Amino acid sequence: MDLRKIKKLIDLLEESNLAELEIKEGEESVRLSRNPTGGPQMVYAQPAPAPASPRGGEPVMPMLSPVDSATGGRPGGEPAASGLPAGHVVTSPMVGTFYASPAPDKPAFVSVGQQVKAGETLGIIEAMKMFNPIEADASGTVLAIAVESGQPVEFDQPLFVIG
Repeated sequence: MDLRKIKKLIDLLEESNLAELEIKEGEESVRLSRNPTGGPQMVYAQPAPAPASPRGGEPVMPMLSPVDSATGGRPGGEPAASGLPAGHVVTSPMVGTFYASPAPDKPAFVSVGQQVKAGETLGIIEAMKMFNPIEADASGTVLAIAVESGQPVEFDQPLFVIG
């Protein structure tokens, strides 16, 4: 399994209230769990044995979770919302990578000062090789775009301000 996918799964686990998450992809399996004592988190990855394997399983390899990098050094992983103009804030519904345009050679979906209608696509977030459109949930003028294209985003991070 790709290390980037595992990192995204770690981010998803940290942003949720789940204590444990297990994903199986073909013959590979990754299991993530929180440390209940509140100490440093450990992530356990274990390849699933082949169906006809005589072994019971592989040894579990622990690795430290990059907690500080996932939260940006902020307690609780809360995004810094300072510097945004007043208005309706559109936040990220997931952890992933933000893209302002449908392709690198295409223009951005929206720009500052542009009028948008509710339901109009503002950008997309890639998470686990899936591209998810971010739609305006209010009509108005785009007052600010809080992230740059290609930038990783966290759950509930401000993306746009519509006034």
